[in-house]
Amino acid sequence: MLTMPVRQLGESERRAVERLLDLDPYAGAQVAERVAARGLAWWRAEARILGYGSRRQLESICWLGGNLTPVLASEPAVSAFAEQLSAQERLCSSIVGRADAVLGLWDRLGPYWGPARDVRPNQPLLATDALPAVAPDPDVRRVRGSEVDRLFPAAVAMYTEEVGVSPLAEDGGRGYRRRVTELVRAGRAYARFVDGRVVFKAELAVVTRRTAQVQGVWVAPEWRGRGIATAAMAAVVRDALDRVAPTVSLYVNDFNLPARRVYERCGFRPVGTLATVLF
Repeated sequence: MLTMPVRQLGESERRAVERLLDLDPYAGAQVAERVAARGLAWWRAEARILGYGSRRQLESICWLGGNLTPVLASEPAVSAFAEQLSAQERLCSSIVGRADAVLGLWDRLGPYWGPARDVRPNQPLLATDALPAVAPDPDVRRVRGSEVDRLFPAAVAMYTEEVGVSPLAEDGGRGYRRRVTELVRAGRAYARFVDGRVVFKAELAVVTRRTAQVQGVWVAPEWRGRGIATAAMAAVVRDALDRVAPTVSLYVNDFNLPARRVYERCGFRPVGTLATVLF
């Protein structure tokens, strides 16, 4: 029997949610960004936040929107979240967060929400607060608003390669293009152009007061193996630390050894392990 049932949180508990998110600034970064921007009202955030714990002592939360993200979810919290979610239709496109919580949720939700398209159980979560020791690539810079058309094909290629489906499939790519355009306008998209084509790209997909989280790192296939990624990432990390946040973080698939070597050279250190379930 659950002694502390799951409940939907509202704006009155925002301070408690923010305190909890501060305890896990890297794994909870995406949730922290959305809460800071839109609060906890479901109609503004386009998501719900479920809470576990007493009203005086919130212990764990679970973001339920386009992604399902548990934050600081203990084993009892995972069981409680799964019990409530198993009775609902799956609307999220992925479950992502600390590996123990994600895999615990999936063990319980799989019979109701499965099958998954892919399960990635071991994704090292990395962070740094120091400028890279390697020299940055001077040709890597923020993408200008007039360059979205040049960046977009590279973004589509990255997404398709990483996620396994094209972002153009659902709505012809309109939603994804809006997202790419937003990142460019916010000064959070980086690229190196050669003869007008993108040969390297990355974005600060999530920004909070604690960290800037890098996603969408991609090198054009014909440029791979030339050693451009380390200096390119060093340029991104340097700008992010100088201009955006006190730390830079990211997560990577454990089997992507070339990328992991690049991040190590740029000074990233392990701060945990994430997992992702893709639908």
